Amino acid sequence: MENKRILIAGNSNLELAEGIAKELKAKLCEAKISQFSDGECSVQINESVRGADVYVIQSMSTPVNDNLMELLVMNDALKRASANRITAVVPYFGYARQDRKARARDPITAKLVADILTKSGASRLLTMDLHAPQLQGFFDIPVDSLLGIPVLAKAMEKMDFIKDDKNLMVVSPDVGSVARARQMAEMLNVPFAIVDKRRPKANEVEIMHIVGNVEGKTCLLVDDMIDTAGTICNGAKALLEVGKAKKVYVCCTHAVLSGPAVERLQNSVIEKVFTLNTISVPKDKKFSKLIEVSVAPIFAKAIQAINTGSPVSKLYE
Repeated sequence: MENKRILIAGNSNLELAEGIAKELKAKLCEAKISQFSDGECSVQINESVRGADVYVIQSMSTPVNDNLMELLVMNDALKRASANRITAVVPYFGYARQDRKARARDPITAKLVADILTKSGASRLLTMDLHAPQLQGFFDIPVDSLLGIPVLAKAMEKMDFIKDDKNLMVVSPDVGSVARARQMAEMLNVPFAIVDKRRPKANEVEIMHIVGNVEGKTCLLVDDMIDTAGTICNGAKALLEVGKAKKVYVCCTHAVLSGPAVERLQNSVIEKVFTLNTISVPKDKKFSKLIEVSVAPIFAKAIQAINTGSPVSKLYE
């Protein structure tokens, strides 16, 4: 049975929110999310949400603290307005990389954010490609983490360099992304390799060698996110210089693109960078090599499944 459904969007990724609403043949809730003169978050919801299942669409992208507070304040406003159930639709979940104590006196911010998100009124989280799957265990509410690789794989299959190249090879930029790269390789029915690296010190990457023969191959580097782009650019360079690959393409779920990322990618040996639009890339960070793939259809299907009580897992069958 389908419950009354309302979609509301924060300011982090309005284009994606509008795309999801269009897929669902719905409209976004009338609301004004802004800031007071001192920078505090202001939320004004201009229609009734009483008894409704509300889906709050907001990515925790830059400026992450502002976007997180918007999400929390929207949840609180909806809870106090008697919404029946609040689903936080967070395509990119920030603060996920601090998921353990790596050093003495480190915080575990992933758990902290999970707790305050739940406390704010969220009764479910819908996200995509959490940095580590075990983060789902940090929440005391149901978590649906959609998979970005199937969406990227479908987009890749339509690209000429995939269809016309018989020497395609999927490559993991590090050991941590092996499972992700293997999944992409299986979906595209091609072999995969691994770039093995070690870090001499923080923020420096030294490429050691490549596990697998990439000589003469067109390589597709696969990762969950591109932050400063150091790892991915060094990996691409190693594939050409060390592995003697022919060309290198890159795809990822989350285009964080902080610091020197755009300059590094634009000036790198990479041919094209494919990314999902879980994060809204501002105009000043768009570059000629960047190609965005929309996740609006998969999020719309997931919202429909949650709203009707259907299994989200069937979206991938």
